[in-house]
Amino acid sequence: MKKTLPLLACTLLIVATGSTLAQQKAPTKKLYCWNENGSKVCGDALPAHAVDSARTEFNAKNGRATGQLARALTDEERAAAAVQAKAEQDAKAAAEVAARRDRAMAESYATEDDLRRAFGERIGVMDETIKASRLGVEGRRQSLISLLSRAGENELSGKPVPKKASDNIQTQHELLLRQRTMLAAQLAERDLIDEDLAAALERYHAMKKN
Repeated sequence: MKKTLPLLACTLLIVATGSTLAQQKAPTKKLYCWNENGSKVCGDALPAHAVDSARTEFNAKNGRATGQLARALTDEERAAAAVQAKAEQDAKAAAEVAARRDRAMAESYATEDDLRRAFGERIGVMDETIKASRLGVEGRRQSLISLLSRAGENELSGKPVPKKASDNIQTQHELLLRQRTMLAAQLAERDLIDEDLAAALERYHAMKKN
């Protein structure tokens, strides 16, 4: 015979089950910590003015860090990042095309000097690119030094450094680091050209022997 539960027992069971499900589905409460005017600020809600700030998120129950978000990029930084990404993409595509061209030409040059001249053109273009990048890095560095000098004068005279000036210093520093990274990549690519030339010469000599 099928058993039925009393109405009160059923009600209590439904309430208990609903409570358990609610606890399971309840989102984990978070705590946020961010820097504000040079001081660390924490709270269980993120104010509107801190949405774009770098912050660390914590589990409110156990205090463990659950994530870290970098600050939002400025319009200038986004534009610089887009230009850099495009330049790197173009450089990679050009390098791949050049590598295929060099391999093909290595098999068709009449003399070793012809092969070296072809690579010399590629080397000349890269050397000019590196020269321009070095000038850019030095110009960015001098600009940053000037900004830091003015900020230092303000501090020595007891005046606060304006927020706009402080943000500009940070932006210029990040752009300088990116330009240095780009220059390092170009120098590495320049070394690869020498390696490609050595490999092409090796293939050329092997082909001539055959």
